[in-house]
Parts: sequence; structure tokens; C-alpha cells
Amino acid sequence: MSEGLNADILFAYVGIITTATISIYAGSHGSLPKSKDRGKRSDNGEDEDEDDSALQLTAEDAWLFPLLGSVLLVGLFLVVKYLGKEWINWFMSLCFGLAGLYRVPYSFISLAKFTLGTQRWSQFTNHQVKVGFRATQVISFSCRTPSIFIVPLGMIPSALYLFYCGPKKPILLTNILALCFGHDAMSTLKVDSFRTGSILLSGLFFYDIWWVFGTKVMVSVATSLDLPMKILWPKSTTVENGNMMLGLGDIVVPGTFVALALRYDHFRYTRDPAGIFVKPYFVASLVAYVSGLAIAMTIMHVFHAAQPALLYLSPACILSFVFTAWRRGELIEAWRWNDGVSTTSKKGDVVDKSTSNTAGGACSEPSDAVSS
Repeated sequence: MSEGLNADILFAYVGIITTATISIYAGSHGSLPKSKDRGKRSDNGEDEDEDDSALQLTAEDAWLFPLLGSVLLVGLFLVVKYLGKEWINWFMSLCFGLAGLYRVPYSFISLAKFTLGTQRWSQFTNHQVKVGFRATQVISFSCRTPSIFIVPLGMIPSALYLFYCGPKKPILLTNILALCFGHDAMSTLKVDSFRTGSILLSGLFFYDIWWVFGTKVMVSVATSLDLPMKILWPKSTTVENGNMMLGLGDIVVPGTFVALALRYDHFRYTRDPAGIFVKPYFVASLVAYVSGLAIAMTIMHVFHAAQPALLYLSPACILSFVFTAWRRGELIEAWRWNDGVSTTSKKGDVVDKSTSNTAGGACSEPSDAVSS
């Protein structure tokens, strides 16, 4: 019923789980609100090296995700079936490669800031760049010294991905682009409450089960498209043994919930007189994600069949929140909390709109954990 669990296969499972976990950890911290005194402002009012474009998703959006995901999935399936996977792979590879030229460097900068720390990053020289034409300012931005080197470095993977002409895109390039897109999504697409997150995960729970167990559509699309919408890990050093596969949606969708848990921990921290940033909700949800993904991989290995990862990840993440909040006596308060997007008041001050009211939000296209 199952293939032997040799060292190569075990290493592939551990590699997939570790990569997904690190991605969620980094993306969650990237979603934290910018401190009001963090960094300096440039002359045009923008934080240097910052991309503050955050999209808050509500419960109304979360209800639509299974429907929109189904329409997109069926559309891709029909295109592959009737037009051929070569055409759609070429066209979408072009789109992803061009998008990566901009988004991958931003993710590299974000990860560099996270690694060095905001205080150390702010000590680098801030360079102002302004380009004008006939007294009209066309471009204006600022960046720290490391960004001057990170941006061209970050464009290399996308450029190589665009111009690679082999039958299959290299796994390393596919993974770099996929992880950067995933980090970008978790940093900017923000679920606005645990109610919304629960609606999102519950809806995609049934979505994933239907499209994996009910039909072969999702597995067919996932294995036909050679695009950075999944992370791959070789089963062994020989190409013939194939790769382990995890859909990017199985990282981003639960990742937005884990990121929400971290933002709630941060919300509690800002109102803690002791000023201690403990992360009980984040730790619980991240451990739940790792456990759920490990169970999904185990079931996939034992039965040698593709598994809908959200079948295991959705209950794990939701139950981790419920149990943690119940044990801490904060279930009602946490359920009603709303992660409002900060806005700018008429006086120019940053206003935090986080409240204890109920609301909702969601994000990303799901996929399945499959072995190919």
C-alpha cells in the first residue's frame, strides 16, 4: 500500500515541511503593522524601501473564495485540455516572470530587513532618487544602501526564469519565485478577524476535498502546469524518481491565518503595560500547521495518493485558535477582535483602527499536496 520510507523520501518530506514553515514564519512577521516610530520618513512621506499596499479581506470576501477558486480551477483545466499545456505554460510563465522582476526584489528586501532587524536597517544611509522631465517629477522614491545591491540581485531569478528554454523550469527558480510570491501575499493580504479566517478555512476545506477526492481536476492542473504556484522537492538525487509537490495555496491560505494570530499577539502586546511580546496564538497556530501538514504527508505516503492538504490544515489551525483562546479565557474577546487597517487622520497621524468588533477576511488560490 505504501512505498518504503527511505532516507531520500524522508528528507523530501522534511524539506517540504521546513520550507513551508519558514515561509509562513517570515510572511507572518512581514504582515505586522509598521511601528509609528519605526524608521524615518522620506521627503515624499513614504517609508524607505516600504511597500505599504495592504489589502484587508472581509467575511464577504471569504465566502466567495471557494466559488472563485472553482471557476479559476475549471478554467485552467479546460485551457490545458483543449489548448494544450504548452501554450498556457508559456503565457503564464511570461506573466509570472515579469511580475517577479518587481516582486522578488521586494521580498528579498523585506527578508533582509527582517534578518538584520529594523534598528540596524535604519542605520544604513537613505538615498533619495527623483527623476523629472521639464519641471515635472516623474519618479520619486528612497532606498537604503543595501537595497541598491539587493534589487539587481533579486531580479536575477526572474530573468533566468523568463529566458530559460528547457522543457521544464529548474526547481530552484520555480521555488524562489513561488516562495517570494507567497511571502508577498502573506505580508499584504490580511484577514481582518478570526471569524473571517474560520470562514475562509472552512470554505476551502470543502473546496479542497471536492476537487481532489471528487474529481481529478486539481491534480491534473497541478501536475500539468510548470509554474511557480507550488514548491517542489526532489525525492532523490536522480531525476527519474520525480518530486514532492505542495501547492502554494496550502502555504498562503493557512499562512494568512497564522499571520492573523501573530497580529493579534502584537495587538495584545501594544496594550500590555509590561511590554512583553509573548506569542501564544502565533506559536499554537504555527505548531498546528506543522502538525497538520505532517499528517497530510503521512497519509499521502501510506496510501500513495494525492491528499487535499486543507483537509488537515484547516481544522488544525482553527482548533488551535479556539483551544488557545479558551484556555486563556479570551475566546469571546479574540473572536470579536477586528484587525483594522491603519489609516492616516486629518492631522497626518497614523490611526490604528483595531477594535473589539466582529468582522472578516481571506486570501489566495488553494492547491493540493500531491506526489508526482
